Amino acid sequence: MGRAGIRTGALALVMAGAMLATGCGAGGSSDGNRAREGGGKADSAPMPAPDQPRGTEGAQKDDESREIAPEPDYLSTFALDVDTASYGYARRSLEEGRIPDPANVRPEEFVNSFRQDYERPDGDGFSVTVDGARTSDPDWSLLRVGLATRGSDEERRPPAALTFVVDISGSMSEPGRLDLVRDSLDLMTDRLRSDDRVAIVTFSDEAETVLEMTRIGGNEDRIHDVIDDLEPTDSTNVAAGVQEGYDTAVDGKVPGSTNRVVLLSDALANTGETDADAILERIEDARKEHGITLFGVGVGSDYGDQLMERLTNKGDGHTTYVSELAEAERVFCEDLPAHIELRARDAKAQVAFDPNTVKQFKLIGYENRKVADEDFRDDSVDGGEVGPGHTVTALYAVRLRDGGDLGHVATASVRWLDPDNRAPHEESARIEASALNRPLWGSDTDESLQVAAVAGYFADGLRTESGYRPCESEYTCTEGDEGTQPATPDGTLPGAPSLPQLRTQAHRLATSTGDSAVRDLANSLTQACRLLGLEAAPEKGDGPGEPEGEL
Repeated sequence: MGRAGIRTGALALVMAGAMLATGCGAGGSSDGNRAREGGGKADSAPMPAPDQPRGTEGAQKDDESREIAPEPDYLSTFALDVDTASYGYARRSLEEGRIPDPANVRPEEFVNSFRQDYERPDGDGFSVTVDGARTSDPDWSLLRVGLATRGSDEERRPPAALTFVVDISGSMSEPGRLDLVRDSLDLMTDRLRSDDRVAIVTFSDEAETVLEMTRIGGNEDRIHDVIDDLEPTDSTNVAAGVQEGYDTAVDGKVPGSTNRVVLLSDALANTGETDADAILERIEDARKEHGITLFGVGVGSDYGDQLMERLTNKGDGHTTYVSELAEAERVFCEDLPAHIELRARDAKAQVAFDPNTVKQFKLIGYENRKVADEDFRDDSVDGGEVGPGHTVTALYAVRLRDGGDLGHVATASVRWLDPDNRAPHEESARIEASALNRPLWGSDTDESLQVAAVAGYFADGLRTESGYRPCESEYTCTEGDEGTQPATPDGTLPGAPSLPQLRTQAHRLATSTGDSAVRDLANSLTQACRLLGLEAAPEKGDGPGEPEGEL
């Protein structure tokens, strides 16, 4: 494909390079709801695990049907995650008339696909916002922990040194795969700053560096020629591509530059090493010594979601998915630039629930991002890497004790390492039970909380309607954890509306917010209801109305 022949359909991807050059609005605004909702900056260090008897709190026979175990230490700890690929791929599956594989449905990635207007910090690191509302189940509330970093300052960002690892295997010949990648790289080359550098590695059955680390300024034609020559060939050796990519990135490392490896692939590994951990062992030294993170961009109707997710999680990076032009604009206008810089390394969150007020709680998603509670302040334990302008949201189902409507509910803390000197920092916020009094679907409740709730409940609904329950451990499943459980109401989250009810709420929110992303969410819910044979909520022409049942 020559440069003159770049298709009009790919022009949305021009924002990719433009964002790297201009920032493209990577920052965010705040609606100031933190104080109103009961969140606030703590005046002291985060609350430690409460002092209380272990293993007996919250154990009630009437809770057994919920399959939510009491938490003996009342702590919840996880590594931060800003991935969104699970939601993007699920949307494409639904559009093509397929229910997504429930094993690929990660609720946190559904929730984090939507912008949240949390308060932003002044420097590196995070702000912490905690709020919530009462669900339709009178015993349960939904609690939201929101973390945010400040936006990008494009004028002050260091030069970028980007190694693009491009899958040119036979499966990439499908429209919307290699052609999309190739056009994107062409357009990015024209938009990067002259002091930025790029390298290109290709892989099929073997890997090859087709462009060593090259300064943009004065070399545009040479870079374009290399991109134009990319053509699909044989099988998919992801391991060879990742290793060659890191070798090239290390060899071309420029002092003072931000070094990233960007993997563009359908992740359908079928040659060489196909296990994510084994692949990453090969580049362990480059990852840790040089701090080079891995950003994955997934493409294709058949997509190796779990491999890409494992690679980027263990590679201290993130992953997203592109299937259409609107998503491509978001990915290359917002997501990619946010991964060039870092605001925090090894970031972890810990929520300490007050056992005097809280009977039970359940974190929605983050199953494969769990961290041992005692490792929260162990800075040798991997966390998540977070860039500028990011928000991270965690939702909890929380059951308060009788008479606990006036007590302290939880303290949420985030710990991270400075991206430059690796000095540790923490920030915290508290929430009281009085902040959970308003109804979740009420007119006075923050609409961004309602959107997050719809996304989280949607992911849980896709799992439970398919009879799936994720394993408690990332590595092993007990007999009761196997993902073949029958779909029953007992498997749903407390207070969760049905998918048709969620559909109605999503269409209402799409109208009131005017947000195209929320409109896409509503359409995906409509498709899911139809594919699952569920009764659809009232159509748009019938008015927004209220979902069936009490919400």
